[in-house]
Amino acid sequence: MIPPADSLLKYDTPVLVSRNTEKRSPKARSLKVSPQQPGPSGPVPQPPKGKLPSTSCVPDPAKQAEEILNAILPPREWVEDTQLWIQQVSSTPSTRMDVVHLQEQLDLKLQQRQARETGICPVRRELYSQCFDELIREVTINCAERGLLLLRVRDEIRMTIAAYQTLYESSVAFGMRKALQAEQGKSDMERKIADLETEKRDLERQVNEQKAKCEATEKRESERRQVEEKKHNEEIQFLKRTNQQLKVKERICGFLFVE
Repeated sequence: MIPPADSLLKYDTPVLVSRNTEKRSPKARSLKVSPQQPGPSGPVPQPPKGKLPSTSCVPDPAKQAEEILNAILPPREWVEDTQLWIQQVSSTPSTRMDVVHLQEQLDLKLQQRQARETGICPVRRELYSQCFDELIREVTINCAERGLLLLRVRDEIRMTIAAYQTLYESSVAFGMRKALQAEQGKSDMERKIADLETEKRDLERQVNEQKAKCEATEKRESERRQVEEKKHNEEIQFLKRTNQQLKVKERICGFLFVE
């Protein structure tokens, strides 16, 4: 791991926690804590403050505030050159100038990291979360109850943001599924339209063929009817002439019989 990045949350000086991998003596502890050099053997739960822990039953306000800070804002750890470092949140009260400096650092980091001013921006959210944690630290040192209340507010905001983020991600996934379904439906409709257009062209071709056949049949029947009518008229004329001739012959024969 690499050392943690610079944060708007104020921390104390890192404390070295080195694991003794060399078996120098059977009495050596596996964990040592020291801000500069390895301290005496034995696990130490908190960094040395220069004074022994109080044996009185009266709770130490500073230690109590430090424990609350560690519960609200846990210390951060990292490994560097096979050595474990721990850095606790600072319990030093902040002044008005510290708050002004915090605001300046927030604006500077927003500009340096090119955070977006509007919309969803992970960088802006991270920096404002660090700033809020620093404000919680400052308030907790002066009043632990207000700090715990701000912690509830922070956790509620984070839970709400996480819920909205989950809703947003599910909405995006739903939109993508709908878009894919619409694209698939569009492809199906385009394929169906192409098939219908092909069927339409085939039907139009069949209609044209039937029209051509119908026109040819009508023309053929018209010609045949004309031929039949001509033949029929010729037969009628022939029969009329024959009938006329027979009538003439009949009159001639009648005159002959009379004489």
